[in-house]
Amino acid sequence: MASPETDPDRVPHRSLITVCTMIATLMQVLDSTIANVALPYMQGSLSTTSDQISWVLTSYIVAAAIMTAPVGWLSARFGRKNFFLACLVGFTLTSMLCGVAQSLNEMVLFRLMQGVCGAAIVPLSQAIMLDIYPPAQRGQAMVMWGMGVMVGPIIGPTLGGYLTDAYDWRWVFFINLPFGILATAGFSIFLKEKRGAPAPPFDWTGFMALSLGLGALQLMLDRGESKDWFQSSEILVETTLAALGFYLFIVHMWLAEKPFISPKMFADVNYSTGVFLMFAVGIVLLASTVLLAPYLQTLGGHPVWEAGILMAPRGAGTMVGMMVAGRLGGKADARAIMLAGLGFLAYSFWEQARWTPDVQTWTLTWVTVIQGFALGLIFIPLQMIAYATLAAKYRPDATALFSLVRNVGSAIGVSIASFMLSRSSQIVHSQIADTLTPFNRMAQTGGAYLFWNTATSGGRAALDGEVSRQALAIAYSNDFMLMFWISFPTAILILLMRSPGPPSDGAPPQAAHAAMD
Repeated sequence: MASPETDPDRVPHRSLITVCTMIATLMQVLDSTIANVALPYMQGSLSTTSDQISWVLTSYIVAAAIMTAPVGWLSARFGRKNFFLACLVGFTLTSMLCGVAQSLNEMVLFRLMQGVCGAAIVPLSQAIMLDIYPPAQRGQAMVMWGMGVMVGPIIGPTLGGYLTDAYDWRWVFFINLPFGILATAGFSIFLKEKRGAPAPPFDWTGFMALSLGLGALQLMLDRGESKDWFQSSEILVETTLAALGFYLFIVHMWLAEKPFISPKMFADVNYSTGVFLMFAVGIVLLASTVLLAPYLQTLGGHPVWEAGILMAPRGAGTMVGMMVAGRLGGKADARAIMLAGLGFLAYSFWEQARWTPDVQTWTLTWVTVIQGFALGLIFIPLQMIAYATLAAKYRPDATALFSLVRNVGSAIGVSIASFMLSRSSQIVHSQIADTLTPFNRMAQTGGAYLFWNTATSGGRAALDGEVSRQALAIAYSNDFMLMFWISFPTAILILLMRSPGPPSDGAPPQAAHAAMD
């Protein structure tokens, strides 16, 4: 007979555990973007260059990416509850250390430690939610959990901008303290340890190969733009190391007797397809957020706090989309819901590609609401269908891998968006400037002559500023159009997935699959 700790229908204090899980998830995901807007203030306070301060982000991303992979093994080795509590305590303490850092070296070290401690929080939170809720209620459970994962990156820049403007950049780290205390206390009291099979010997070879690949990839993506990409020997070396690391990891995973990420998970069509789909979602999720914030401030002329308010409807749309997807989860085909979400997502990017710097507030609001709504429609059904037929024993590794590919996709998406924005603005600036010659009568008469008199230094500077502004607007449009084209191929992945059927109180797909194993 199943015990209350292992039977999802008999878990005590389920609601309190859910609240703690949402707090922990939001705290960790929020921290991945909340520090972005504070970087210029950190740069001045820590007396660093713009290139050096980027290591504050890079160190966290690299550490979190590397330490996501062995979450399943560490959870089995030390016990999920003990490991989770250690990560929460460590994440909270290192957040405080980041807030009191007095030099760049200290900040980078503390951010590395914060990434190591925070890597397991999201995958373990998801595994806990899947375990404490029965199949018939997992749709609503994923809605609650997903709000933290999806809304966190969206509201992070807004909250970070407010705290930095109203108080100090150090408060973007201090804000984790109350949430960390609440989550740690709640899990200590209400979460029961899940007893499972003993952890197998750790696969150090596979871990080192994956660490090499992830670390080199993150460094290449983060430093590529400033180093002119493959014109730099550093980027070439990092790319080679990344390819070598991933190659060795994949070969080892399939040939080793007991790798720490089991290839048997990929025999499940829904899960393996879901991994690629989550990667695509990760690309557009963070990249679209990174593009929107500077668009509103640089081209729209909105101050930081106003730009944050204008981005809030996107988060509201995401929450509504998740609730709708959760309600439809047991009544409609999850694949159809995801396809509808992709349609809305592509449409929102198409509309953004047509924006001008003086876009009306109403237009901006309803387009971003649709975009957030679309992401909510995609994310929840994806979580439901990806794990529907996967054996329960693979969940810790499976959720860790899902978080890993989402983070890697986000890093690649941000890198591509930043590169395209910089390169497109330079190319378009050159193209526009080529037409502004003494033979262009339109630039020498009327209002153009009054505003941009090329006979004076001030007029030439004003003309160059306007050309730069127009070139940047076109570059943003190109980036949004790129997001539009990325959205379409993912529909093919959805068509490859199999519908598990509506959840029932009988023998769930997970149990049936586990029984066969």
